[in-house]
Order: sequence, then C-alpha cells, then structure tokens
Amino acid sequence: MAQLVRVEPIELLPTQAGCAVFLSNGKKAILIHIDPAVGATINFALAGQHAARPLTHDLYHSTLQAFGAKVTRAIIVDLIDEVYHARLIIEAENEIMERKIVELDARPSDCIALSVRCGAPLYVADALWQSLPDMIEVLAEMRQAENRDEN
Repeated sequence: MAQLVRVEPIELLPTQAGCAVFLSNGKKAILIHIDPAVGATINFALAGQHAARPLTHDLYHSTLQAFGAKVTRAIIVDLIDEVYHARLIIEAENEIMERKIVELDARPSDCIALSVRCGAPLYVADALWQSLPDMIEVLAEMRQAENRDEN
C-alpha cells in the first residue's frame, strides 16, 4: 500500500477563479483550487450548518447510508497537467451482500466535501505530498489581503 499523509482542510478562501482550499497535516499546507459552489458546500459542512433541502453531497451521503455503505477514506493521488486526481473509498455491507470495498475515481473537491460530511479521513499520497511546495506563506498573504479588503 502506498504511503499516505493525513490532511484536513484548514482554510477555504474565495479567489477570482473560484475557491482556494488549503489542506494541512499540521506541518505543511498545500493549495487546491476548486469550484466556488463546491467550496460553499464544504464551508457549510465545516460550520456544522444544515440546508433546508439536501445539497448534492448530502444526497450522495444519504444514498450511501440507505444502501448500508459509507465513505471510509478519500485520497488525493496525483497531479497531472495541473489537475488533481483523487480516489473515494466506499465500504458497503448489508442484508443483500457481504462486505464490499469500492474505489472510485473522483474530483478532490468532491472527496473533501464528502469526507467533511462523513467524518472520513482525507489523505494525500506521500509522493505527491513531497513534490508539492508548502503554501503556508501564501495562506498568510491571502488572509492578510482578505483582512485589508474587509477594513
């Protein structure tokens, strides 16, 4: 099994192109740009808020639960041509079938949104993690710029 680095979203900030998601293991942070709508749903879940009607990721999570399945982990596995790739690991067990583990190709943004909702761990493949620059300073600069804009 490949080595993995466990991460958590530590900040989501709006950008001109969408949303900047910073993932960190407590020592280093990486940056992934995602669609602003998915960023909003991640922020919603991180804040513990619930929509009056289910959002798409809530619906997917509820559907999995209805079939006796759950997200067990999500892994950001690669960066190809400036596009991140991820895998969503789902485990199912119900009265119809024995335990089954399914690995699906997924967008990292969807993996983050689902892991936040399900409480499932989020990982980055270690080789990818090691190849990416630490973005802590970029996060600090973006926070400062946002604070200036608010004042």
